[in-house]
Amino acid sequence: MDPHVLETFLAAQGEPAYRARQIWEWASRGATGYEAMTNLPKALREALAAEVPFSTLRLEHEARSQDGTVKALFATADERALEAVLMTYRDGRRSLCVSSQSGCPLTCTFCATGSMRFGRNLTAAEILDQALHFRRLGPVNHCVFMGMGEPMMNLDAVLAACERLPDIGITNRRTAISTVGWVPGIERLAESPMPIRLALSLHAPDDALRSRIMPVNDRYPIADVLAACERHHAAKRRRIFVEYVMLGGVNDLPEHARALAGLLDRSVYKVNLIPFNPTGSVYEGSTRAATDAFRAVLEEHGLRATVRLTRGQDIDAACGQLAAKAA
Repeated sequence: MDPHVLETFLAAQGEPAYRARQIWEWASRGATGYEAMTNLPKALREALAAEVPFSTLRLEHEARSQDGTVKALFATADERALEAVLMTYRDGRRSLCVSSQSGCPLTCTFCATGSMRFGRNLTAAEILDQALHFRRLGPVNHCVFMGMGEPMMNLDAVLAACERLPDIGITNRRTAISTVGWVPGIERLAESPMPIRLALSLHAPDDALRSRIMPVNDRYPIADVLAACERHHAAKRRRIFVEYVMLGGVNDLPEHARALAGLLDRSVYKVNLIPFNPTGSVYEGSTRAATDAFRAVLEEHGLRATVRLTRGQDIDAACGQLAAKAA
């Protein structure tokens, strides 16, 4: 819901300021509409239902994977498309992957979102309403800004949403913001008092290869990005996740692993190897043997590395697959 619209309406109705807090408390606990808010006068509930949209987003389609992942396709009031995902795990994690933009202007060549036409930045309310949608399905406890868009290009709205996520059940320490290496945003995030984790989408160990698969590297080359990340680590003292999508024959050779290990300070970074999910691009995923060998080289050099568990691939909800289409 849009807090500004809500507060303006309540003020026009002569309602006390605490009504907005009451409504938010209900919404953050998973209420499905104003009619559930039994400590509000009935007349006010009816007026709210008639005049103030309960969500800034309209659910267009929802798909469920055989592994339990749920992907929601939304439209904004001005018909911009976006997607968000709920992933559930055996250890009790119920993690959200939310979008910060409709589409993405940065055109990474392996990512389906990059092939979309860029729409616009999402508002804080539109980001938060993705989380509230899934909160209505059950408790949630983790959030990653790894959906559509580059969060650092819309950081004011992202951080405004993060301020309210703890009310929904997601602490700042269980929230991560992923970036392709947008240096001004990394530096601003380091100044935020919220202990949000930083994740860097690196995907190549040298500038020539990275620029070929991620054009943003021409603007912010690897040395500048890592310097910003290390300043962030100095300020926050939290390990930074390096995301590295495994592209068969492109960035997955032993020499790439050795070069990556040479770049990254083992006390600052942990590497998360991501199996490539089909996106209609020219790439193929690395074999399991190549991924295991890559990981072994990193660990031989003292760098912690894990292989991400793929979730929701059968509904195009896995990493890199969000493209605002019904599955």
